[in-house]
Amino acid sequence: QVQLVESGGGLVQAGGSLRLSCAASGSTLRINAMGWYRQAPGKQRDLVALITSGGSTNYANPMKGRITISRDNAKNTVYLQMSGLKPEDTAVYYCYGSIDAGRGERNYWGQGTQVTVSS
Repeated sequence: QVQLVESGGGLVQAGGSLRLSCAASGSTLRINAMGWYRQAPGKQRDLVALITSGGSTNYANPMKGRITISRDNAKNTVYLQMSGLKPEDTAVYYCYGSIDAGRGERNYWGQGTQVTVSS
């Protein structure tokens, strides 16, 4: 069984910074892409950023230039450093992992961490 556990969300003023972390545990035979999605109330879940096991990154436009995604493969952990936060960045941020737990590659999600940016 695979678990993704996020941490680091919270309340921050506009212009502030937050760092999210997500650790994968369990039967993580091979972890391929990891990343972050977000979902604001009444909206669909959208990509924020992805990073492959080799370190290639992909950033979605809304936060590009204000975020940096990184990972520590030894710790099975992915990070999202966010700065210049705006009220429209308020959402639940979900960790994502494309993981082979022994039965082929599957998509896994964390439980989500709330990020609230006040104006």
